[in-house]
Amino acid sequence: MFKKSKLIVMFLALFAVFALSASAAFAQVPGGSLDPTTIPKYVSPLLIPPAMPQTSVLPGGIDYYEIAVRQFQQQVLPLGMPKTTVWSYGSVNHSGTFSYPARTIEADVDRPVRVKWINDLKDPVTGKFLPHLLPIDQTLHWANPPQDCIEGPPRTDCRGDSQLPYKGPVPIITHLHGAHVNPDSDGYPEAWYLPNATNIPTGYSKRGSKFDQIPDAPDVPGAALFQYRNDQRATALWFHDHTLGMTRANVYAGPAGFYILRGGNSDLPSVLLPSPAPQQGDSPGKKYHEIPIVIQDKSFNKNGSLFYPDNRAFFEGLNKPPKVPFLKIPFIPEPAVNGISDVSPIWNPEFFGNAMVVNGNTWPVLEVEKMRYRFRFLNGSDSRFVILKLVTGDPTERPATSALPFWQIGTEGGFLPAPVRLETLLIALAERADVIVDFSKLPVGTEVYLINEGPDEPFGGGVPGVDFPYADPGTTGQVMKFVVKPRQSFDLSLPPQFLPLPRLVNLGPETNVRQLSLNEDSSQTVFVTTRPNGSVVFDPTGMGELFGPTSARLGTLEGGFPVPKAWMDEISENPGLGIEIWEFYNFTADAHPIHVHQTMFQVVNRQALMVDEEGMSTAPAVLVGDPIPREVWETGFKDTVIAYPGQVTRIKVFFDIPGLYVWHCHILSHEDNEMMRPFCVGGGCM
Repeated sequence: MFKKSKLIVMFLALFAVFALSASAAFAQVPGGSLDPTTIPKYVSPLLIPPAMPQTSVLPGGIDYYEIAVRQFQQQVLPLGMPKTTVWSYGSVNHSGTFSYPARTIEADVDRPVRVKWINDLKDPVTGKFLPHLLPIDQTLHWANPPQDCIEGPPRTDCRGDSQLPYKGPVPIITHLHGAHVNPDSDGYPEAWYLPNATNIPTGYSKRGSKFDQIPDAPDVPGAALFQYRNDQRATALWFHDHTLGMTRANVYAGPAGFYILRGGNSDLPSVLLPSPAPQQGDSPGKKYHEIPIVIQDKSFNKNGSLFYPDNRAFFEGLNKPPKVPFLKIPFIPEPAVNGISDVSPIWNPEFFGNAMVVNGNTWPVLEVEKMRYRFRFLNGSDSRFVILKLVTGDPTERPATSALPFWQIGTEGGFLPAPVRLETLLIALAERADVIVDFSKLPVGTEVYLINEGPDEPFGGGVPGVDFPYADPGTTGQVMKFVVKPRQSFDLSLPPQFLPLPRLVNLGPETNVRQLSLNEDSSQTVFVTTRPNGSVVFDPTGMGELFGPTSARLGTLEGGFPVPKAWMDEISENPGLGIEIWEFYNFTADAHPIHVHQTMFQVVNRQALMVDEEGMSTAPAVLVGDPIPREVWETGFKDTVIAYPGQVTRIKVFFDIPGLYVWHCHILSHEDNEMMRPFCVGGGCM
């Protein structure tokens, strides 16, 4: 469907995929020192996150939580292998509640929730801050507690003398993804704060320039007080870190959790759906038939630690120059052939792990009764789109025949207008899929595998095995396993095709159409050469090909031409209160999951654009053919939409809360390096 750019061709060569059939040889996705094929599959039971315990109920019926982010060890790899140091959330008032992923916050429609979010990334004995588990690139536009910089407009507080990763106290700011929320509780990327540690270096900023919290909240070092209105449709939200320029590393370290909103006229009685879900006060061993499932890809080292690339050469698989003083890697701040390098030394355009982690365990297994189950899927990866399928038999066979359908009943914005039967489930980064799977017709003992037919590369749309190679069937092509057991519970739920889903009220007519662009910047100073043996090395002569991407950016469309903008450029999206159409013109080779804060929107349609021989949209943009209807699973409300290359994607958005928010690509590596922009609703943002 889409031709690959030179970057993607290099990426494919890295993985050496020789054929697309089941008998093909699949090269392992690069990663840490632990070979993913040595990790036993389907031996760890699926962790079902319990409900997060409340701290108290405040006057006015506000549910109150005190939740911190801490560092701890967890058995992510199977028992008998080393534990992994991770970060995640837990209740500071309840011991034993810290886990990766976090426990689920259960909330009710129209009943507010207040959370004191605490940055507790410090040693519990000494009170000293804990450095990041992963390498942090200081040359990006990032949170920057030391208040220095390397790249960007000249500033008096800059010093550009190092490619070293940041080792100081870690800033965080929690965002409730999908929440209809006031700007003071949205988790703005520049509203971060450091832990209240005993050794914060002199001169460090302890809070970001946009730090904010609810009015009249006490000023508590290392914490922020947020309140969620919950005046929206019943749905599954999720909370995660959103710190400027380092979200990818903070989320990869672990802190994320579900936030399930229930009740109101946009929900169904639980008796009609597979239930129960975990609730506060449940007794041990209780059986659950509604289960949240977060899918992520990660890589590991032999000691169990998380692996994340520490060098920009990782993505292209380049051979780095020898580590000698007179031949440094030509990345910022080192000079390149054409002058000052424009390539950051650590940030990578995308990251793909070589092990699949579900609810905090590699390749887990879940015993299911012969009955219907409701799964709330979330793709919480950095860059990997997943295409899920349920199969029996050999989970490595490609192409695979579906054994069970998914009945999708909801997306990010709650229930669809009607259930949708699907053989495969495409889930982009940050998207959620509310599905029902019926195991009742399968014999006891049947093993059902949840496999992934998405690619081990940047996704651009198309058909698995035709337009792109399948993920490695032996590793990233498998996700988890279900084993059918005898039924021991009552199942009063309706067959999914007969569910009377709540009425959905569509948005009205728009008052404005806003044209926006998705863009990618490539290096203009660093060169590479491909040797006869296929290896790629840096070229100090400037005679080779230009190096790969330096950043991805959002922008506007003016006269059909893209105008890329940086995070710090003047705000160009200033919607008033009301309804707008936003059009995303994609001028890159990748599909981008675009997330708009504050609001749930409706997908309108997509339309093809004139493209060049590599499938890239040409400028000025020219529309081709008729609009393409939205997908059947996009007929409800959403907070994240896939914008495909070679197309314009249109959404209808309702803004009703004045203030400062952001919209961005949810490929976390893109978001962290300029593919995020502020927008101001109603004017007057500072």
